[in-house]
Amino acid sequence: QVQLVESGGGLVQAGDSLRLSCAASGRTSSTYGMAWFRQAPGKEREFVARLSWSGTSTYVADFVKGRFTISRDNAKNTLYLQMNSLKSEDTAVYYCAARTRATTVQLMIRPASYAYWGQGTQVTVSS
Repeated sequence: QVQLVESGGGLVQAGDSLRLSCAASGRTSSTYGMAWFRQAPGKEREFVARLSWSGTSTYVADFVKGRFTISRDNAKNTLYLQMNSLKSEDTAVYYCAARTRATTVQLMIRPASYAYWGQGTQVTVSS
């Protein structure tokens, strides 16, 4: 079992920055990779960014490229999502997720590839 707890969300204005954190505990050694997803009201959960457990491989969705950065602190077992130049369309509940199986690069952006999820943290960007 892996437990994930997100924090750092809030209400900000367009153009502001936020840093989300995801503290992982439990059998973290069993994870192959982690990711951030988001879900806006009435929309499906969508991929935002992913990172390999070693932290050497990262990928972010095109719509946040250049604005969001994913990283981790292995010593703290914490995943981060630095979000800059926030837009109103970034408003959503943000979830971190952990993958416990190897998979293809194409499948790493699918929610079904992730076995563990946090409870989510709300990010609201006012324009």
